[in-house]
Amino acid sequence: MGSPLDVTIGLLGDVMLGRGVGEMLGRVPPAAAWSDELRALIGLLDLVVCNLECCLSARGLPTAVIEDKPFFFRGPPQAVRALEAAHIGAVGLANNHALDFGEQALADTIDALHAANIATAGAGRGPDAAQAATIVTIDRLRVGLVSVTDHPAEYAATPGRWGVAHASLRDGVPPWLVREISSARENCDLVILFPHWGPNMTSAPGRWQQRIVRELWAAGADLIAGHSAHVFHGIGWGERPVLYDLGDALDDYRVDPQLRNDLGVLAIWRPQGSVELELIGLRLEYCHTRLAQGSDADWIASRLERACRALGTTVMRVAEQRFTVQP
Repeated sequence: MGSPLDVTIGLLGDVMLGRGVGEMLGRVPPAAAWSDELRALIGLLDLVVCNLECCLSARGLPTAVIEDKPFFFRGPPQAVRALEAAHIGAVGLANNHALDFGEQALADTIDALHAANIATAGAGRGPDAAQAATIVTIDRLRVGLVSVTDHPAEYAATPGRWGVAHASLRDGVPPWLVREISSARENCDLVILFPHWGPNMTSAPGRWQQRIVRELWAAGADLIAGHSAHVFHGIGWGERPVLYDLGDALDDYRVDPQLRNDLGVLAIWRPQGSVELELIGLRLEYCHTRLAQGSDADWIASRLERACRALGTTVMRVAEQRFTVQP
């Protein structure tokens, strides 16, 4: 295996390509979902990973397996071009929207992503396929991605049926997840755990999330990068970094004026760099994401400083929307 000295990996939170975003992508080029400046920055990275919070398919009906489910997200298959425009090379599919339109739509999603040479983790036909790590090769480096969600249990893959990698993480780390992380550790230079965990619209990680990270590090994860809250959280740093929540990266969601789910971060991880972890502030407009500026960047700076201080880390603002994080 190679040396991780020069690798630079970008991590984005929730990307939702359905509803208004999907409609917009039917009228404009796929690159229009992202600003030119953001795409140029992302284009400098060796690998970009995001959580795809929808299926990509023209098939299926809204699922009935969850009673009173309020939101169903499905983007058109051609929306995969928006991921290509952002240089995204791998996605996590373990989340609460992957099976919104049933098994056929999830299978279509994986087919569309693989046809675009985008690796997937966290979903498949049967538990073994859904839980398996995916390995992305960058030059000679092997990067393992393990994706898991703690909700909903109804979307869990079962023998012979399509679904997601599910674990009730509040109860601790299950043996299968330890096994997948450990296996990836044996076969890869770097291992990223990419959990979709915790409730929506929270501004800080729960105690249970902070408690289980030591088990995840012990299993062999080099980086933990979470999502689900739609709001970015602070960064923890024990043995290694843990980004509890990256917030949103692209959507058409209603904005909470207090929690500001229209502001997210792109994390840039350099495992052996002099600056290991950098954050880039993002501003989510309706179906379009750009670099944060002005008062938006100031809000991110203030929030990051408070949130990281509470978790024992230090944030330095090095440019308008750029921040470095230190243990």
